[in-house]
Amino acid sequence: MNAFLMYKDHDFNLQQILPWNEEELIQDLELNTLFDAMAVNDKFLFEVAKNTILSSLNDLDEIQYRQNILKDCLKNASIIREIYDIAVESIENERKNYWGIFRDSPDAILHRSIDVMQMYVGKLKKLKKIADEHADKFESEGFTEFFSMIKKEFGNDYFDSIQNHLQELKFQDGALISAELGKCNKGVNYILRKLQEKKQGWMKRILNKNPPVYTLFISERDESGARALSELKDRGINLVANSLAQSTEHILGFFNMLRTELAFYVGCLNLHGQLAQKGEPISFPLPVAHGERRHSFKGLVDVCLALSLEQRIVGNEVDAGDKGLMIITGANQGGKSTFLRSLGLSQLMMQCGMFVSAESFCANICDGIFTHYKREEDAAMNSGKLDEELRRMSDIVDNITSNSMLLFNESFAATNEREGSEIARQIICALLEKRIKIFFVTHLYEFAHGLYDKKIENAFFLRAERQTDGERTYKIIEGEPLQTSYGEDLYNKIFGEEILLYR
Repeated sequence: MNAFLMYKDHDFNLQQILPWNEEELIQDLELNTLFDAMAVNDKFLFEVAKNTILSSLNDLDEIQYRQNILKDCLKNASIIREIYDIAVESIENERKNYWGIFRDSPDAILHRSIDVMQMYVGKLKKLKKIADEHADKFESEGFTEFFSMIKKEFGNDYFDSIQNHLQELKFQDGALISAELGKCNKGVNYILRKLQEKKQGWMKRILNKNPPVYTLFISERDESGARALSELKDRGINLVANSLAQSTEHILGFFNMLRTELAFYVGCLNLHGQLAQKGEPISFPLPVAHGERRHSFKGLVDVCLALSLEQRIVGNEVDAGDKGLMIITGANQGGKSTFLRSLGLSQLMMQCGMFVSAESFCANICDGIFTHYKREEDAAMNSGKLDEELRRMSDIVDNITSNSMLLFNESFAATNEREGSEIARQIICALLEKRIKIFFVTHLYEFAHGLYDKKIENAFFLRAERQTDGERTYKIIEGEPLQTSYGEDLYNKIFGEEILLYR
């Protein structure tokens, strides 16, 4: 039994290796805010959200397969949560029945397995009922196959057969066990036998020639005799106890996988509810294949910032077409870093099959997502900021591949502008040759305007909008890089406009 709600042909592996730069992605894109919103204080949901989002899909069909399942979940949220609760309750109830290794005799294993299997039957019947009543409300390939499997595997004959077997294994009429004598008259080859049917007429019972039977009665006070008899019974039921235990483990594995795969969609439901409550835009992105270059969106917001603030977030609209390099310049505190983060977040969310916080979003699939953000000064003074930036850039170069996406935020500004611009230019040109998509937020005018003057066909230039009175709109618009960094705005913000009167 498989759920196959994350992939078409294999289970989701919660223990898979995450990208080597997971810590940088979490820090630079503030992903913990996103994970927390999906988890709602549930540690398991947090781990599943983290593992799924950082393990991007690189196949167009797999992304669309998961998107369609998520659309079904959004339309049938209460049903999905009910199925998830069934899986969680099954796992928790199984743990309550665990007695520990010190009581794992065959008889104890058998009785525990009977109780657990009886509980599982009740949960599976609930799943079957949901499939019978609600399967027609789901349209995705994943849920269509899932409910078909439930109906096929868990018919009435299946449940009746289980109940009959469990009733027999309670041995209410005693256990019939055969054995042989081995060396030194020790018992060997203990086999549990099926009891004869009781529904025989008196004439048939008289005429049947049964083998002679020898009966041994044990005194109620004979503890040693009772213990010996119990050991004989354990040997006889050992195989069936292990078989039933394995059956319960098999069903437990199904519920564990169902819980894990549904946890991602439950997290998406939690996130969707919070964004909808804030009135932020939500849409399913349109992914395109690796070979294309595409990046366009409308009303795109930084989902983590939206989750952190009460007011609505300003959305951005850009159509970069097939450009591979996007340079973002403009005034301080104008929304450039927020815009850059929204690009990385939406790409990760798209490539794990989620919706994004935008009115519309379209981008090509990337093989990997990397970030190179400015860092605080090294407190231990083991290296300068530029050395540290170059070291991280070297690590990225060692791991990045063609068709990847790289976000730069104020990189190489730890030295003078001419040197920083030349470093940035050479690195950017080398990356573009390897067909790597680049988004670069910078204050290096010489670098940005130098690229603009060369009229590189593959480049697209954006600027944080600033009105004539210094007001920030937090809109990112297409525009030529400007030489000024608006330092006067910062001066006024820090010291106050009244100080200007005494200049």
